[in-house]
Parts: sequence; C-alpha cells; structure tokens
Amino acid sequence: MRIAAGLALALPLALALAACGTVAPLTPPEGAKAPEAPYGAAATPSAEELLRREALAAPERSVELRRRSEERQDDPFDLPPE
Repeated sequence: MRIAAGLALALPLALALAACGTVAPLTPPEGAKAPEAPYGAAATPSAEELLRREALAAPERSVELRRRSEERQDDPFDLPPE
C-alpha cells in the first residue's frame, strides 16, 4: 500500500520535471558577455559550433555481426608477465 501511494506521488512529480525542459537557442545571460575566443582561434565560436561533436567524439558503430567464429591473429603485445 505504501509503495502504491509513493508511486502515485512520484509519477506526477517525474512528469512535471520531464516537461519543464525548454528548447531555445543558447545565449549568455543579460549583462554577461560570451567567453573569449580560444587560444589560437581567429574568432569566438558560436553556441552551435561549440555543441557540434567531432567524429572522434561520437564514432559510428560498426554493425557487422560475426556469423561464425574466427581464429584470432597473433598479437605481438600479448606478452606474459615478467
């Protein structure tokens, strides 16, 4: 009974928290200026440029599945402990 009452109270709270996010362009607060350009950069990057991930930060997944077992190649760095 306590669990049901707890869930009855937690569900609306969780839905309210999930719904409070907004989607708007990022801008600095009033009275504050944007950060300076990084060292070596010619211009200050925009918010969109700062949020864009490089390919190394989010690599694509390989979806190639193994259909049968395969022998491993010899690993020259697989050495026994000294």
